[in-house]
Amino acid sequence: MKAIILRDLHQPVELADMPQPKVDAGEVVVQLKAAALNHRDVYVQQGRYPGIKLPVILGSDGAGFVAEVGEGVNTQWLGKAVMINPGLHWGNNPAFYSPQFRILGMPDDGTFAEYIRINAQYIYPKPDYLSFEEAAAMPLGGVTAWRALMTRGRLQAGERVLITGIGGGVALLALQISLAAGAEVWVTSASAEKLRRAIALGAKGGVNYREADWAKTLMVQTGGGKAGYFDLIIDSAGGPGFAKLLDVAASGGRIVIYGGTAGNLTDLLAPRIFFKHLDIMGSTMGTGEEFAAMLEFIEANQVKPVIDTVYPLADTEAALRKMESATQYGKIGLSIA
Repeated sequence: MKAIILRDLHQPVELADMPQPKVDAGEVVVQLKAAALNHRDVYVQQGRYPGIKLPVILGSDGAGFVAEVGEGVNTQWLGKAVMINPGLHWGNNPAFYSPQFRILGMPDDGTFAEYIRINAQYIYPKPDYLSFEEAAAMPLGGVTAWRALMTRGRLQAGERVLITGIGGGVALLALQISLAAGAEVWVTSASAEKLRRAIALGAKGGVNYREADWAKTLMVQTGGGKAGYFDLIIDSAGGPGFAKLLDVAASGGRIVIYGGTAGNLTDLLAPRIFFKHLDIMGSTMGTGEEFAAMLEFIEANQVKPVIDTVYPLADTEAALRKMESATQYGKIGLSIA
């Protein structure tokens, strides 16, 4: 089979011929029709991810047809269109993953290939309304957004939500899920075009976080004043700007952080947290139950992920450089012939 291999750090990936995986008991082989990129793939290539083991087939997100089933797996899966949950071995504690938890695509070979072998518990029927490219764009971002919003963030209809860094796959899915859940959503971005497109998608408004007084501007726009405005804030950046989220959070509000692209948190003033009774929580990925709940919700509400570009598998290196540039609006996909 053809697959995208990362052999060494700081080197381009390559399209290579690899042995087709053979199914074992409890497993299936999926013939992949589409995959999608995540920042994780770029971070592994750059050596910015813990526990890197090479060589490896990159890729966490994928969708395709079940081509083979192992002993103990229901043969009704054969030929079914499926999508893959990339979060492996979460464990029995829904509050936190087990020491065995890992994400598909390193150290386990991932979805940037024509075939993948995986335990049957991690495949789910593809919703009929999604194309393979759309289904492949949903898993990692969708379960991350779902846990951040619903499990950790305890989102309720009618609440006011702020999502930072709109344009990335998780942030956009968080926007779409929040809107479908009946929330009022505002966003931040460094791009006026991304703000415009988010508003067209349903956001009430947004601000450029590179402006020095963006928090004050946001409060003026929303009418929040000094008391803050947002019941729930979903952040992927961290960094120095995180301190301003304490200002725009409503009293009793919740802030969920699922990434740290802007670096370490700085200049946090404790009184702004305890006087406002804020909950600040971390979140990453999600359980199998959360993955199933996310799929049920997006199908009931016909949520489709926003896709920026779809590259052929052979052009994965160009796709990785596109993701590194952070110019995309939505997911970057791969079409697998």
